[in-house]
Amino acid sequence: MKIQNREIGNNQPVFIIAELSANHNGSLDTALETIRAAKRAGADCIKLQTYTADTITIDSRKDDFLIKGTIWEGKNLYDLYKEAFTPWEWHEALFKAAEEEGLICFSSPFDKTSVDFLERLNTPAYKIASFEITDIPLIEYVASKGRPVIISTGIAEMEDIELALDACRRMGNEDIAMLKCTSSYPAPIEEANMVMVKDLAERYGVISGLSDHTLGNTVPIVATCFGAKIIEKHFILDHSVGGPDASFSMDEKEFTEMVKAVRETEKAIGKVDYTLTEKQKKGKDFSRSLYVVKDIKKGEKFTEENVKSIRPGFGMHPKHYKDIIGKEASKNFEKGNRFEF
Repeated sequence: MKIQNREIGNNQPVFIIAELSANHNGSLDTALETIRAAKRAGADCIKLQTYTADTITIDSRKDDFLIKGTIWEGKNLYDLYKEAFTPWEWHEALFKAAEEEGLICFSSPFDKTSVDFLERLNTPAYKIASFEITDIPLIEYVASKGRPVIISTGIAEMEDIELALDACRRMGNEDIAMLKCTSSYPAPIEEANMVMVKDLAERYGVISGLSDHTLGNTVPIVATCFGAKIIEKHFILDHSVGGPDASFSMDEKEFTEMVKAVRETEKAIGKVDYTLTEKQKKGKDFSRSLYVVKDIKKGEKFTEENVKSIRPGFGMHPKHYKDIIGKEASKNFEKGNRFEF
């Protein structure tokens, strides 16, 4: 998969996305400064959400539209999205700011009008949000644009994942990534289930990654170990900005620490390679080898008392130990001599 000029997948660094979401709290200046902070924190990408309250729900006060069991308990859906949305007239400035910072910028659309709008901005990719994975007509329309599609699996069962993948492939789009996601805000770490990152890639033949709502950077580190090629975290300039998503977002310091941890984890994972570096070879000086530990005269036998496997490693390999015990010395040996044929 390639997004703009960035290759994503095998042998590539993890693609780290800073999710702006509602963390501008209604201020364009805050949104712009958040983009600059995301760059400082080490993000590769800033992601927006493109909707209005009217494109994502309806203004209804019926009980169905009242939020229950989340951090937004008691709020009406329309009121929440009216508070949280990113004004469409900001998008061009946000895309431009990201470009100036060297960040990739794309968005999550929530209906056809937002897809059409993002097409006019030449978005390099699309993200399907967790709760939209069941919106097959939307996924088909997004996939039909021929751009990479990243899909969060937050509320998805296996059938939902398969339907979403089929929708993309039906449109001839194979540039698909699936992000393991737990749709709780914040998400309990015991529900992260990071082994799914590996399974998504193997089972469905896609690039896999993480869209994370847990607190801290433990889960991104584990995801990296399981082969995540994309990691997305909500990013806020400062928690004092406030807003609907502030409680499960990382500030600049936290995000910087996460990026550092992920990059160090990538280095630690390395590759399958049984050869030694020159530095590692030097370490063999401290391995075991065969040495004379008591003076031995010519004609005397080598025994467990006068030849031992000890450090350092400059003598004969210990694999020869049993072969020489009981044989006669062909010359004199002093204590501390390397044992050599």
